[in-house]
Amino acid sequence: MKFQRALPSRVVFVSTVSALALIAVACGPGSESATPTAFPEPTLNSVTPPENFQTPIPSPEVATDPLPETVFAETPISNSFEKPTETVDITFDGPEAIVARRFQSQYGWFTDFNQRIVDLSEISSLLPRDGIIPIDAPTFAKVSEVPDYLRAREPVVALEIDGDARAYPLAMLMWHEIANDVVGGVPVSVTFCPLCNTAITFDRTVNGQELTFGTSGNLRRSDLVMWDRQTESWWQQITGEAIVGVNAGAGTKLKIINSPIIAWETFAEEYPDGLVMERIFDELGFPIRSYDNPPYAGYDNVDNTPFAFSGEVDDRLVATSRILAVKSEGRTVAYPFSFLAETQIVNDRVGDSDVVVFFDDGTLSAFVDGRQGDQISGSTTMFNRIVDGQTLTFTLGADGIIDIETQSTWSLLGTAESGPLVGKKLEPVIHANHFWFAWAVFEPDTEIRDGADDISGPTGRP
Repeated sequence: MKFQRALPSRVVFVSTVSALALIAVACGPGSESATPTAFPEPTLNSVTPPENFQTPIPSPEVATDPLPETVFAETPISNSFEKPTETVDITFDGPEAIVARRFQSQYGWFTDFNQRIVDLSEISSLLPRDGIIPIDAPTFAKVSEVPDYLRAREPVVALEIDGDARAYPLAMLMWHEIANDVVGGVPVSVTFCPLCNTAITFDRTVNGQELTFGTSGNLRRSDLVMWDRQTESWWQQITGEAIVGVNAGAGTKLKIINSPIIAWETFAEEYPDGLVMERIFDELGFPIRSYDNPPYAGYDNVDNTPFAFSGEVDDRLVATSRILAVKSEGRTVAYPFSFLAETQIVNDRVGDSDVVVFFDDGTLSAFVDGRQGDQISGSTTMFNRIVDGQTLTFTLGADGIIDIETQSTWSLLGTAESGPLVGKKLEPVIHANHFWFAWAVFEPDTEIRDGADDISGPTGRP
């Protein structure tokens, strides 16, 4: 099934004038009679693009010929779903009550705003729900029949569950932000917030109920706020925590599944029988989004100011610099990409865990127009470095990554490719590759390790 050609949905950057018109309507005065008069009249928070951004102008792209045969033939996008049908009465007063009623009246939310763990004034409203259209039934190509628009070093989110390995290109997630899928029999949501560089995969089964996620059109601390179509609860993407609605009242938090950002060719080499999510084309053979032209081109420039972020930036690092961040046994640690690019490998201990970080200095940035050149951002994988009871120490050898103890060689995805340990796999450690400001505002007590004296073991380049 094909689609009629659609305009790009990230109105804020792609069509600034339309975005401002939409925001003006969203922030206009309300007429609800239930509004208390004892409080000043608040408005829904709204945001406009920073002045130093150039609005990208997408151009039509002809589909490459021939296109590979898809693994699934269903349409990638579906907006059909069941949802709550009754507005929940607001049982609290004050400015937050006014904001909640406006979410109900202006955007038609049936969310239970009485149950929340954050102040509604912290939430910025940009678009209607699913104004950025999520992908609900992605189609895939086999690695052996890869589309020729994929570049070898472009970044993908790599997900493997029970032998089912799939790659989700950031070039697509830039435009859709959420892909609902079933991988290895597990219902998942692969999510990406471009404003925070947060690529996180969640198990979308909560208390036995399978949820389907979309984009709420809202941000909190610059981060994507998701919504589930079954309860209309709102979820903070960076933490996986329900922040408004019945799931917030239940204290629900989504399970995060390991899914690092890596280069496409790294995925293809590790998983020759894997799948890669395809671009979506309309009936004329044009992509429904300008996937080679990111809507946030240049946003990862370290001189840029975070968009839609009103908090204080932790000035220990540059706001939009990339980090590897990890939480383990009560410790929260961040390794700047600038440090990892110098060392390539870091052997360390976080909490009670012996870990190793592998850095790939060839992975491209997703914030650069692929037709106009490349920019390196790098990517990371992280593992527990204990194998069969032995703590391994990793370094760079003539043939790539090796462990000193057995001289086995290893892939970036933690598989022993030769030597005494061939076939062994390191246990992945879930970690983040976020922009620093986004991580730090949620984890202000993070310890930064950016020098040889900060880590417990050797690096790949002493």
